[in-house]
Amino acid sequence: MPTSDQLLGFVLASAVLIAAPGPDNLGVVSLGVSRGRRAGVGFAIGCALGCLTHTLWAVVGISALIAASDAAFTLLKIAGAGYLLYLGVGALRSGGSFNQATGERRAPAVSMAPYLLRGFLANALNPKVALFFLAFLPQFMDPARPAAPQAAVLGGLFCVMTMAAFGTLGVYAGVVGQWLAERAGLGRWLDRAAGCVFVALAGKLLWAKR
Repeated sequence: MPTSDQLLGFVLASAVLIAAPGPDNLGVVSLGVSRGRRAGVGFAIGCALGCLTHTLWAVVGISALIAASDAAFTLLKIAGAGYLLYLGVGALRSGGSFNQATGERRAPAVSMAPYLLRGFLANALNPKVALFFLAFLPQFMDPARPAAPQAAVLGGLFCVMTMAAFGTLGVYAGVVGQWLAERAGLGRWLDRAAGCVFVALAGKLLWAKR
């Protein structure tokens, strides 16, 4: 187990990193605004669970493989960018949660499950997150102690913090989306805006370097 000083430093550093703008929280905001609180919170939980995947990868050595192999990094990057592009194009092409003829809000998402899966895949298929965990976790681990249990504890803690922060963000994004949808002429553009966010994130990931 990490020491109390290591845990405190990890919590403080993680809080700053989680609060910084990035692909995951932008996805939470865009879906929360366009599809409602359940969609935003579901995507947030999925992103947090994706962090557990990267923790496991770091423990078993897959992240090290991604860091060392151009082919592995590129393959995962293309898969992640392709999935984000799929989400973006789908949002741009569909009527989404708004009636395009009237601009009125349709029923919000009733299930978190589809959005949880989207958030999980968007995070788990991002090689930059894998490299982040590979570089970040060891800074708060005691080299004299077994690495795997320490990485599991730190990764789990990061997941819980991410879930709490992003979940709160998803709730507030849903409130903002409801307010915007009630304004004439704004509701019909929210799904399009969400689609543009995911397309932009796909482009950013596609051009990412190790």
